[in-house]
Amino acid sequence: MIVVMGAPDGSRERHVTAAEFADGATSELGDIEIVNGRVIRMMAQSRLHSRVVRRLAGLLEAARRDGGPCMEVDSDVAARFADAEAQAADRRLNIRYPDIWIRDCEPYDVNTVRDHLLLVVEVTSESTIDADITDKRIQYATAGIPRYLIVRLDQKEERIEEIEDYRLDWSGRRYRVHAVHRRVLLLDDPVEATIPFDVLEQP
Repeated sequence: MIVVMGAPDGSRERHVTAAEFADGATSELGDIEIVNGRVIRMMAQSRLHSRVVRRLAGLLEAARRDGGPCMEVDSDVAARFADAEAQAADRRLNIRYPDIWIRDCEPYDVNTVRDHLLLVVEVTSESTIDADITDKRIQYATAGIPRYLIVRLDQKEERIEEIEDYRLDWSGRRYRVHAVHRRVLLLDDPVEATIPFDVLEQP
């Protein structure tokens, strides 16, 4: 499960401001995300989760077209999303580390990279599924990221059940389901790729 990180004495939640994050206040905390300033520790993922993220990132990278627009594929890199509307500075910051993204080749800046994302992928797990299908889907759509893939693992995290493929609707701020892939992921944008699930799953 996701664990909300407390203070050293365990008395309260740990919160950070944008300035503290920029100064490296969370650099020693390991795998975390920050939601409305609150530090959330992410639990270790399954072997399948790790395998799917690694292989899918590699296949998306390989699918970039020679002579096409410059694109970069990254995994678990920080992106700052819109601040929460709160008076206290330590209740505003929102930092996510998407499992995979494809972005343009503008210089990376944690504060603005969300404006350069072309596709984001999250691979579900028991600890992240609620955030992946609700909070992050809203957050990524609001940021105007054109495509969002949710790779749903089965309950035992032994295989991929399906991959939900979302695109922005007419408003440019909400996702609608474009396709649900059940055996093969077919992508036409921002890269063209045909990726059988078993290629991602196999040991």
